[in-house]
Amino acid sequence: MTVLTAPARAPAPIRKAVLARPFKGVISAPFMPMQGDGEIDWASLRHYMDWIAVQYPSAIAVNMDAAEAPALSNAERVEVMRVCAEVVAGRVPLICGLIGGSTDQMIAHGRDLVVAGAEGFCVFPPFPVFMGAPIPPEMIRRFHADIADALGLPLIAFQFPRGWGPDYSGEMLDALASIPQVIAIKESSFDANQTIQSVQSVKALPDPIGILTGSDTFIYEAILMGCDGALIGFAGTAVAELMAMNEAAQNGDAQKGREIWERLAPIARYCWRAPIRDFRPRMKEILRLQGLIADGAVRRPQLGIPDAEKRELARLARAAGLI
Repeated sequence: MTVLTAPARAPAPIRKAVLARPFKGVISAPFMPMQGDGEIDWASLRHYMDWIAVQYPSAIAVNMDAAEAPALSNAERVEVMRVCAEVVAGRVPLICGLIGGSTDQMIAHGRDLVVAGAEGFCVFPPFPVFMGAPIPPEMIRRFHADIADALGLPLIAFQFPRGWGPDYSGEMLDALASIPQVIAIKESSFDANQTIQSVQSVKALPDPIGILTGSDTFIYEAILMGCDGALIGFAGTAVAELMAMNEAAQNGDAQKGREIWERLAPIARYCWRAPIRDFRPRMKEILRLQGLIADGAVRRPQLGIPDAEKRELARLARAAGLI
C-alpha cells in the first residue's frame, strides 16, 4: 500500500514542552516503520510522526519497546530522535526510551539523545541486573538518581510486565519518588492487582508522581483504577480516540469513556494477546491499512504474522473505525 499524503492542516504555533510532575495525559508510543529488509523506512517515519503530532497528544515517546528500540543500534536510536524532533518541531514534548546494560552506558547514550532533541526519558530497567527478586530499593533509587543528575531532564520509570522484573511497588516507588526529576511511572505490569497497588502507593506519597498505564489490554479500566493517563503503544494508532477516552474518564464522564473503549478494546486485546511479542507486527499491519506506513515488516529475529491474522485485523480495524 502506498503511504498517503499527510492531511492538510493549518500551521500550528510552536509551544514549549511541559513535562511536569505529576505527569498526566496520554503519551503516544509509536511503532518503527521498516522496509522488507528490516532497515528503517525514514519516509514513512516522517509521515507517521507528523500524523501523530498534529493530534497533540500530551507527549510522544520514541525509541520505546513498541518501536523495537532494543533491536536498534545506538546510532539508529540517535538518528530516530533527530528525525522525530525535526518533524515534530516543538508541537508536543518528545520523550525517548533510554536503553542500556549499565548506568554509565545509559548516561553516555542519553547525552547523545539530548543533543538529538530528547526532552525527557523513559528509563528502561537494565537487564539482566534488574532481573529477579528482591531488588534493593536503594539500587532502584541510585540508578535513576544517577541518570537524573547526569542528564538533567524529566524521567519516567518503566514497570515491565509482571514477572519480567523488577516489580516497582512499595518501598521502590517511595525511592523513585524521592528523585525530583521523576515525573511518572509507566505501569505496564498487565496485572490489575499490581496496578491498583501501585496507584494506591503513589497517591499516598507526600509528593506524588504520575502513574501512566502501559497495559494495552485494559487501558480504560486502569484509568478508572486511578491512573493519570497512559504511555501506550496502542496510542500509536488510536491517538485522538484514546485522548478523548482519557479526558472523559478523568472528568467523570464514565459512560462516554466506556463507549469509546468498547469500540477499541477488541482490537487492543487481539493485538496484545499471546504471544505478546507479536503486538508489533499486528499493530504495524493496522498502520499499513491506515496508510501511515508502507510495510508491516519487523526486524529479525521477529517474524511476521499469517494472512489469517491480517484479515482479522482488517475486520477489527473497520469495526473500531480506524480504517
